Amino acid sequence: MKALAITAFLIAGGSSATFAVADQTMDSDAAQAGQFVKDSVITTKVKVKLAEKHLSTLTKIQVNTDEHGIVWLSGLAPTRHASDLAEMIAKSVDGVTNVHNKIAVEE
Repeated sequence: MKALAITAFLIAGGSSATFAVADQTMDSDAAQAGQFVKDSVITTKVKVKLAEKHLSTLTKIQVNTDEHGIVWLSGLAPTRHASDLAEMIAKSVDGVTNVHNKIAVEE
């Protein structure tokens, strides 16, 4: 009888541990999904602000955002001024913590 009780206790404990691990995994997945949405929102905001300037030269610029709100700009700009303008626009977006400007200037 004791063996049956111990077995039942171990099975119940193992099930609880499984649920705890599954719960932590779901929390982690939800956090990653939430972070991805936040990053995407920042990226979209930067792209919209660049498009609002109506400069066709800024359409060649790619925008990526990491999980810390750091924006990475890359691509081509016709002048240093256009590159600097893109950086300034990106810095003005809510949620952006830093901007790395890797835009190449066409010459």
